[in-house]
Amino acid sequence: MHQVVISGSGLFTPPNAVSNEALVAAFNAFVNDYNQQHAAAIASGELAPLQESSAEFIEKASGIKQRYLMDASGVLDPSRMAPYLPERSNDELSVPAEMAVAAAREALAAAGKTAADVDMVIAACSNMPRPYPALSIEVQQALGVQGFAFDMNVACSSATFGIQTAVNAIAGGQARAVLMVNPEICSAHLNFRDRDSHFIFGDACSAVLLERADSANAANVFEVLGSKLATVFSNNIRNNFGFLNRCDERGIGALDKLFVQQGRKVFKEVCPMVGEHIVAHLDSHAIAPAEVKRFWLHQANLSMNQLIARRVLGRDADAVEAPVILDRYANTSSAGSVIAFHLHHADMSSGDIGVLSSFGAGYSVGSVILRKR
Repeated sequence: MHQVVISGSGLFTPPNAVSNEALVAAFNAFVNDYNQQHAAAIASGELAPLQESSAEFIEKASGIKQRYLMDASGVLDPSRMAPYLPERSNDELSVPAEMAVAAAREALAAAGKTAADVDMVIAACSNMPRPYPALSIEVQQALGVQGFAFDMNVACSSATFGIQTAVNAIAGGQARAVLMVNPEICSAHLNFRDRDSHFIFGDACSAVLLERADSANAANVFEVLGSKLATVFSNNIRNNFGFLNRCDERGIGALDKLFVQQGRKVFKEVCPMVGEHIVAHLDSHAIAPAEVKRFWLHQANLSMNQLIARRVLGRDADAVEAPVILDRYANTSSAGSVIAFHLHHADMSSGDIGVLSSFGAGYSVGSVILRKR
């Protein structure tokens, strides 16, 4: 069995930074228009008026101050409020693949490797652009990687599940190195007309290169000491969009074909689950929580991250121990924890321990224990 390391990471950030204020202006314009159009029904009590949002409400509820979007014009148009991303021809690189290739190339460069060194590509994310051909194979072809590729989806936990899959392949000798990419266009499945969730997500793509420890020669190499995964079925975070929608007379227009959640239940149920998961994983490796220098947590909600860190450490974590990137990036689903790792690992010293953890729909939770070489 081969020891496995993460030797490179990459990040693609979309070009459009959208502030809470800009998002709220579009949302409130929609609300005012809706309330005016339905004034009679609202006055009679037949309909309830929609409530406006505010930048202060968003930041207090989530810790988010802005997000990056692949398209901002469609989202900020009160008459549309959805990204405008025209379909590309079958001969063009898809938008998620384009994002993944950019992040993957940065990860390869950081590891000092080329596509010729890679035997396997995993595209692990919440939403694929199509059922087939696989997004991962499209990325593989665009990069010029020989070998094989496949897609996997465990929603926000896709990255940690992808890392464990890559570790197993390398440790068992199936691949010398694996590229794992997480292209997320979360804005495409977000209901920007829902006050409770219109601000949650952003778009981004992260990537990591995993390889055999004896072949790694990069400056920042992290040994994978162990990974642990768990799933428990829950309907509290759900998206019912799929190929069977066309077989139902309601079609694809129903709101449950976008992201929906019961936020309070998610918070109450997921936080203890994740905290206990991380503590048990560390204990299985005889590592005390106090020995962990860095927690790269899934970037869903600031209060969730603070509570999880408190459950693990028994005290509040500071910004160095549990770095936050969701204030700039918002929730980027599977990419979030890897973005935190990518932006906050260069300062770690040899022997330092870190935990990369993701959690989300499923419920699913994954953790990866890393040690700086």
